Amino acid sequence: MYRYIAYALLGMAFGTTAFGNEVADWNKVMLAATLTAPVTPAPASNRVAAIVQAAVFDAVNGIDRVYAPIHVESAAPRDASERAAAVQAAYATLVALYPAQKGKFDDQRASSLAAISDSKEAIQHGLDWGQSVADQILAWRAQDGFSNVATPYTGGTAPGQWRPTPPAMASGLLPQLAQTVPFVLTSPSQFRPNGPPALKSDQYTADYIETKSLGSAMGSARTADQELLAKFWQAGNPPDYWDQLAATLAQQRGLSLLQTARVLALVNLAMADSIIGCWDAKYAFSFWRPVTAIRLGDTYGNDATVADSAWTPLITTPPFPEYPSAHSCASGAAARILSLEFGEQTTLDVVSLAMPNVTRRFYSFTAIVDEMKTARIAGGIHFRSACTDGQALGTSVGDYVLGHAARRSSDRGRRSSQE
Repeated sequence: MYRYIAYALLGMAFGTTAFGNEVADWNKVMLAATLTAPVTPAPASNRVAAIVQAAVFDAVNGIDRVYAPIHVESAAPRDASERAAAVQAAYATLVALYPAQKGKFDDQRASSLAAISDSKEAIQHGLDWGQSVADQILAWRAQDGFSNVATPYTGGTAPGQWRPTPPAMASGLLPQLAQTVPFVLTSPSQFRPNGPPALKSDQYTADYIETKSLGSAMGSARTADQELLAKFWQAGNPPDYWDQLAATLAQQRGLSLLQTARVLALVNLAMADSIIGCWDAKYAFSFWRPVTAIRLGDTYGNDATVADSAWTPLITTPPFPEYPSAHSCASGAAARILSLEFGEQTTLDVVSLAMPNVTRRFYSFTAIVDEMKTARIAGGIHFRSACTDGQALGTSVGDYVLGHAARRSSDRGRRSSQE
């Protein structure tokens, strides 16, 4: 359940403090960086967010020593400034990932450090520690296979097989992501789904008819609100929605700097690993997109899937296989983490830096994911089964990440009374 709210989103630009919490503020800087031209492709943005938030968490937690680290085992000087460490970890990872935006990051760093009242020695120790953590996180992920050069992927021509889609007719995006080493999972295929329904099955027929009717650019059965939500959920990358929601909830519940860092780390680790698992499934099953399927609906013996050779989706089809839905994978993971951390039945306002004049209001995390799945169908880029199975994959990843990452340490540290 939701209602539509129009408002002016504040704090989108670099250098603007929205939360007064260095972890949340630099998360927003990171989101803005991924949306700065050239915009980071959605699957890559999840990896960026996980790298940044893992570094921020390990930097703050290395001082507090409350939870098991994500990667960096060594501990910081006890007098190091947590706030300075969070700033430097975020800054250093972002400069490494987006060197062209260094000037903006420099300005934000100066603004952030000016607001810290800790002693000069504590701040310097925090900066040194944050830099060390960032360096170690970046070195760790440099070996994950994401940067490997992949052979261009063009799919196949048999019924059901993915092939390049109009208008760009580009080869498959980031096929190497299917083999990237996960952050927390044991392998990309750990939660691989069963695959799309058979082309002559009742499920596929129902999916086909739904997307054909609801997702067409012209003559669609969409309502005005369904068209809005299709465009809203397409405008940004998954962290753009879920990170802002997590940071807002952390602020509303009065979470500490460390607790905020942990929630954002868990959400982004889960989304990043769900996308790796999603890409494993996408390139394993290599299922065709609706724009291909509907134009060729009469080529495989299913009389109920009536073809339309001119059918075009509302949203431009992204250049990679259809099954499962990437946004459903990432959103399923994020929703699982946040529902268990904050409670399923919660009033939630979802916003996007990429579409700043819209807020979608919900009363449960399940409702958010349900709308997002409808958005992919109303946009004409997915079938229902891809969204349902993507959410299930993400939920499994979320559970696994919660059970295996940033768990409470036996050494509760100097500020354990806050936890």
